[in-house]
Amino acid sequence: MGKLDGKSALVTGAGRGIGRSIALKLASEGAGVVVNDLDEAPAREVVEEIRKNGGTAVPFPGSVTGDGFAPAFVGTAVDTFGGVDIIINNAGYTWDNVVQKMTDEQWHAIVDLHLKAPFDILRAAQPVISAAVRKERADGLTVHRKVVNISSVAGLFGNAGQANYSAAKAGIVGLTKTLAKEWGRYNVNVNCVAFGFIQTRLTEAAADGDAYIDVEGRQIKVGVNPQLLEALNRAIPLGRAGTPEEAAGSVVMLTYPEADYVSGQVIVTGGGFEG
Repeated sequence: MGKLDGKSALVTGAGRGIGRSIALKLASEGAGVVVNDLDEAPAREVVEEIRKNGGTAVPFPGSVTGDGFAPAFVGTAVDTFGGVDIIINNAGYTWDNVVQKMTDEQWHAIVDLHLKAPFDILRAAQPVISAAVRKERADGLTVHRKVVNISSVAGLFGNAGQANYSAAKAGIVGLTKTLAKEWGRYNVNVNCVAFGFIQTRLTEAAADGDAYIDVEGRQIKVGVNPQLLEALNRAIPLGRAGTPEEAAGSVVMLTYPEADYVSGQVIVTGGGFEG
């Protein structure tokens, strides 16, 4: 028996890294997972891994900022699993520049991805959740649902070269705290996890400065200078970056029944580092 048997979960950016670990952990606890990723292949790979391990999942590839994405994403959970119980807004990348060199495209791409897309998904889920709650109350049932939004220590303390990302991640904290107040009447717990330094393909050592990922035709520079990486690890009280599995654990624990009275909170998962 899993802690999340019978629950349905939406996870964005779940084809790789932290999102993949979140999807796998949710499924291991019995949740049916709608696995989103920008790219179809990694989304399907995670779904196959979940199914191979005895879990239930369906892929939903596509950009979270695309037209019509949010209602279709939510609708997939309803059509496949009968409703929405857990929403994890995880998808993201960074596109850095100092403020005087940051373009409008950089600003809007990152703010839309990290703030507007979660808002769109949550707005699309509201009618589904409120309708389910009305039926449950008519049947004398109380069901807790969970939202976990992903922020960053950059959103709490700022980070040079990341005005777009820091602003969006600060905004997601405000969205979290607002929806915790609005959705408490539906028994929805809305919380936020702010990551510190986590080991992913976006934060690997990149000595030559030529590490890039392709995001919808944009070549986005990723990776961290090895000297900076070493300094970051020294600044973390636990002495190292976190793993995707550790990051996922801090998210998924907020979906458990043990967290039914935790709402409106921001948990920093950073090994003691807070900027």
